Amino acid sequence: MERVSKAYAEKVMGERGWLPLVPEAFRTEVLRRSMLLHFAPGEPVFHLGDPPGGVYGLVAGIVSVSLAPADATPRLNLLGVPGYWTGEGCFLTRKPRKAELRAVVETTMLHLPLDAMDQMAARDPAVVHHVALLLMMTVEFLFRVIHDLQKREADRRIASVLQRTTWIGEAPIPLTQSEVGVMANASRKRVNAAIKRFAEAGWLSNTYRSITITDPGALRRFAEGDGTD
Repeated sequence: MERVSKAYAEKVMGERGWLPLVPEAFRTEVLRRSMLLHFAPGEPVFHLGDPPGGVYGLVAGIVSVSLAPADATPRLNLLGVPGYWTGEGCFLTRKPRKAELRAVVETTMLHLPLDAMDQMAARDPAVVHHVALLLMMTVEFLFRVIHDLQKREADRRIASVLQRTTWIGEAPIPLTQSEVGVMANASRKRVNAAIKRFAEAGWLSNTYRSITITDPGALRRFAEGDGTD
C-alpha cells in the first residue's frame, strides 16, 4: 500500500465516522495534534492490558479488534473501517486497555496521545462530551454485534458477520473460515457449509484466506430474515 500523507489522512478522517459529528474547532484540533502512524500486517497497535493511552483513527487499511472480559483471552469481534476511532475508554476511565487492536494488512492510522487529550480537556470541558460520543458510537455498534449473535440459526449469524464486514468496502474480506466462526459463534464446519451455500447462491466467492461479497443486499436480507435451527 502506498504511504498516505498527513493531509490525505486529515481529509479522510474529517469526512467519516466520529469527527464529522463534533464541533469544527474540536475536529480541527484533533487532526492537527494527531500523529500519522504506519503498521505492517499483523503488527499490534495495542494489546489488552496495556497502560492507558490515547485514541487511534483508521485512515487506510484494516484492523482487527479482539475483546475479552477480565481474565479471559481476547477473541476477534470486528474489523475496523476507515473513519473508525477507538481507544477512548482509557481517557474516560484511566484504566488499562480493554481490547487488542492489530493491523490485518498494511495500515495507516492517526494517533491522538492521551496527554494531548488531557490538555484539550483542561481548556474545554466539552471535550469529555465529544469523547463520550465516540464511546456511545462504539456501544451502539456492539449492540449490533450482540443482536446478531442472538440469532438462533447459525447460518444467519454467519451471514450477519459477513454482511458487517462489507463496511470495509469492496475489497476482499481478509478472514479465514475459523475466524468467521469465532465472530459468529459457529463451528468451522458450519461456516464452511454456509459459505458454500452462499457461494452457490451467487452472494460471495471465497479463497482460503479471503471472502469477496458479490451480492451484499441478498446477504443482508438473508441475515435479517426469520429462521430457526
